[in-house]
Amino acid sequence: MAPALLAAIDLASYGQTATQGLTPQQLTYVSNVFARVTPETFDEALSHLQQSVGRYTNYLGATSLTTDQIVSLLDAGAAKVFVSAEQLQPLLALNIDQDRIVLCLPGRTREENINAIAGTAVDVYYHDVQDVGLVEAWLKEYGTDRPDVFISFANPSLESTILISKLKGIPVIPAQSLTVDSQKEPNLLSISKIIMANATSDRPDGLFTTLVVDERRTALGLVYSNEESVAESLRTGRGVYHSRKRGLWYKGESSGDVQELISLSLDCDSDCLQYVVRQKGRGFCHLATPTCFGQYTGLSRLQKTLQSRKESAPAGSYTARLFNDPQLLRAKILEEATELCDAKTKEDIAFEAADVFYFALTKCISAGVSLEDVERNLDAKSIKVKRRQGDAKPAFIAQGDSTNGVPPKSGTQTEAVKEAASIPKSKDDPAGTKDGRIAMKRLLTANETPQTILKALQRPSQRSSDKIIAICNPIIEAVKSRGDAAVLEYTHKFEKATSLTSPVLKAPFPESLMTLSPKTKEAMDISFENIRKFHAAQKEEKPLIVETMPGVVCSRFARPIERVGLYVPGGTAVLPSSALMLGVPALVAGCKKIVLATPPRADGSVTPEVVYAAHKVGAEAIVLAGGAQAVAAMAYGTESISKVDKILGPGNQFVTAAKMIVSNDTNAGVSIDMPAGPSEVLVVADASANPTFVASDLLSQAEHGVDSQVICIAVGLNEAQLTAIEDELHAQAMALPRVDIVRGAIEHSITLSVSTIEEAMKLSNEYAPEHLILQVQNAEKVVDLVENAGSVFIGQWTPESVGDYSAGVNHSLPTFGYAKQYSGVNLGSYIKHITSSNLTREGLAAVGPAVMELARVEELEAHRRAVSLRLGVA
Repeated sequence: MAPALLAAIDLASYGQTATQGLTPQQLTYVSNVFARVTPETFDEALSHLQQSVGRYTNYLGATSLTTDQIVSLLDAGAAKVFVSAEQLQPLLALNIDQDRIVLCLPGRTREENINAIAGTAVDVYYHDVQDVGLVEAWLKEYGTDRPDVFISFANPSLESTILISKLKGIPVIPAQSLTVDSQKEPNLLSISKIIMANATSDRPDGLFTTLVVDERRTALGLVYSNEESVAESLRTGRGVYHSRKRGLWYKGESSGDVQELISLSLDCDSDCLQYVVRQKGRGFCHLATPTCFGQYTGLSRLQKTLQSRKESAPAGSYTARLFNDPQLLRAKILEEATELCDAKTKEDIAFEAADVFYFALTKCISAGVSLEDVERNLDAKSIKVKRRQGDAKPAFIAQGDSTNGVPPKSGTQTEAVKEAASIPKSKDDPAGTKDGRIAMKRLLTANETPQTILKALQRPSQRSSDKIIAICNPIIEAVKSRGDAAVLEYTHKFEKATSLTSPVLKAPFPESLMTLSPKTKEAMDISFENIRKFHAAQKEEKPLIVETMPGVVCSRFARPIERVGLYVPGGTAVLPSSALMLGVPALVAGCKKIVLATPPRADGSVTPEVVYAAHKVGAEAIVLAGGAQAVAAMAYGTESISKVDKILGPGNQFVTAAKMIVSNDTNAGVSIDMPAGPSEVLVVADASANPTFVASDLLSQAEHGVDSQVICIAVGLNEAQLTAIEDELHAQAMALPRVDIVRGAIEHSITLSVSTIEEAMKLSNEYAPEHLILQVQNAEKVVDLVENAGSVFIGQWTPESVGDYSAGVNHSLPTFGYAKQYSGVNLGSYIKHITSSNLTREGLAAVGPAVMELARVEELEAHRRAVSLRLGVA
């Protein structure tokens, strides 16, 4: 059904404090929003669509975008896109529903517009109208049995807007030109008058029948309205109606059972109003029932019951037990889903589906998610235009005895690098194997072109940065605006730690949280001390002081960064070593405030090894969160989490994207150590290398994750020697508990066979590995050929593992080729250098003429005078 009007917003300034016009909350009353999208605001548009699911129906101007970008907006939830004639045909060729497209009329004349819409059934947009009379005549000629016509005005007025509305045109009015309070803002256009422009009533008293519904569109009751009550409802944001006895009726005023206005609109015949409200208190009816037609039923009733139980569950109730025991709830969801899959008859399927709904909704309510939230997401999914294949994840394929509806393909597999999956490979997946053995691909560089070799060295592709940023932005904004509550919500959602009531664990940490075996504690203490020694040796003993000319003394001195945030990844492995590698240099540097962030386990706890590391380095707190929410919490601070000046530490693509986003936000005032990607190693091995050692070094990184990559450059090895390494790789991999993860990494890993050490190091420098292992003769001399690497491990007795844990060097290193531009974490990562100048009068007299001349050349007179006035010269 056509909207009464569109409120136009500017994506760049939307949500900021406005001096006039509609607030973001008041926009929901209109519920139909227009925004123009450019290539520069495309990411903001995706973020806006994600944040406004169910709040607004979004209409987006897309005339400067590519076809792919337009399709992405539609897929992300845009109701309609406004496009040019040139963009229309490519979209129609993609079978995009014509109801989702609005054609921007190109001309100012009647003939141009008629030609533009010939042969299409799409809606049209007449932009920046100056001659309202011309449009009025055109609409009358066009008739009402036609596609929708959207119209914006060069100078919008209430008179012209209502005129167009009465002709069934849809006005597009800037939000800052609209108001819900005509008395307070008389120069703006009243949205109540625009909405009611076409309202009709067949009642003698002229009242409008009004249906009041909740967010699920369940009817709460039937009342009456007039233009005055509609205007008052919009002004107050409440359910205000017209009583034939009392006039304006602020329903629930005395009982407290008020309604919060969500939106209002007319029906298809414009003779009935629909108020969408959020009911407060006992219910809508004066009898204290949810509706004037009795109690809620079905899912709505279940939701109310669960919400009530969450607030005050009777002692011993089963629902209370589910809320307090996440593992029990998880088990019941899996159990009931399996029983639903196994059900055969209509009766059994209905019975088991009811159980699934009950436990699924319990999960939702436990996390603060309502049926309305779920239905908004269903609505958003229903208008997607991109279709996924819909295969099940490998972990569930075997259980379902399914081929995902796709017959197995015969023939050879492509050699292209595949996108890294986020889960281990299933037993049936051949990834990382050749002839039934775990094996890396092998290339002889002498037989290949340079382009082929460089392609073989490509890292496994990651998700589109645009998509990741679009996911991260609303999370970051939520943490900025709602602080602890948002962090806790995301921890409940992503880490499943629904029992947590605070997003932070403050020091001093209880001994009970640091219970370790003596062996583990000793290992961590040794690692701590070696890391401390190496980083303490990097300290500058005294300031650098240089007299650049007589009387001109320049100096540089170091100061620690005051507040640092350290991200310690969770995921598939426990990583207390990262806490030490990040925390010990901060301690040595003298940082005054150290904050750790790490994803908690599902029971809300943190691994005792990480807590012990946090204690050892003097951390003030551990943020119980991962991903973008943890980064945002440290970047901006919350009620209980300290803001930091720099964020360091590795993480997945979402952590990296979030770090980049906050570091580019000048309001955050936070820097980062480096971009980071999946772990990687490059081993250079010649005939002197031990095949067992080479294979073990390759596997030590392959087990990090399926998106890791390992490279072996074999220098002058014959077939037997290469086969020896491959045999060891297979045998050792098969003995690893994480073999299915290893296979995922081996799938996009490779052995390059080269003739000389010079060729090997040239390829290594081009790849710029995170870890470089030199298992070659005279390895110490080969280090002279290293140009790009995060950290180098020299000789056969230096496995990469010692760098990861205990040698003393830092393991937080640049990945994904960033070793060409970045260093790994070191003491310098936690300090800043400040320079100073100290001149005598003689020194200023000596250098002053050069300063004044350069200031004159740059036409910065105040700069010149700052010297000349001191020296008493013109």
